[in-house]
Amino acid sequence: MTIRYEANPPKILPEIDPNESIQKFVEKIKIISKKCDAIHLTENVLGFQRVSPIEAGKIIKKEIPNLPITVSLRVRDKTEKEISEFVDNCISTGFSGILILMGDPSQTGKEDSGQIPSAVAKRLKKQGIDAKIDLYLSISNKPNFSKIGKKVDAKPKGFMTQVIQNISQVQDLYENLKEFSIIPILLYPSPKNEKSAKFLNLDLVTYSQGFEELLKKTHEITGDVLLTSPSDFNGLNEFLEKSNN
Repeated sequence: MTIRYEANPPKILPEIDPNESIQKFVEKIKIISKKCDAIHLTENVLGFQRVSPIEAGKIIKKEIPNLPITVSLRVRDKTEKEISEFVDNCISTGFSGILILMGDPSQTGKEDSGQIPSAVAKRLKKQGIDAKIDLYLSISNKPNFSKIGKKVDAKPKGFMTQVIQNISQVQDLYENLKEFSIIPILLYPSPKNEKSAKFLNLDLVTYSQGFEELLKKTHEITGDVLLTSPSDFNGLNEFLEKSNN
């Protein structure tokens, strides 16, 4: 059974000392890692330039050696060589898994490379990379199962979902993709996360009322859940503390 925490490394901003922001970020991970089983590091969410998840992960691994870390690899603006270097770094750092995804368009105007996540996963498997690190692909919270053939044919270890809205979505994914690990993403329903909820077309009030039950049932079905709370670290940290008591 696994509860993961999704962590966005700090943005790279001209007025902020990157070393200071990385240290603050690592301190947060130290705090929340006591209440969860693993963390997932994202890469350049919404296309904004952020501290590399590999650099952040290296520091976290030194501070908390036994904490399993998965990481997002956005292929939209990487060449095949850059992808291979990223993967090699993940393996040498000791990460447990890589989520291969397209990623949001770059805010710096970097051109798309034409790489496709399912094709990248297939290529890495042919190279035997999956014997060294788990490979995941992303999937919609309500996919058309007849149209995800390329993702299924890539044979990843499993799928990380878009933010789940209800338990029937979890059941559908689990029933239709039984040979794969399913890691549903749930948004912590805090008022501070309202902007994220609106972006996802989530009714935060309704979602909030059934959240604990949704988390519990999701975990019972898949045995693995990724919690995201982009604008409320403290709220989710307190929620996990209460849940563990």
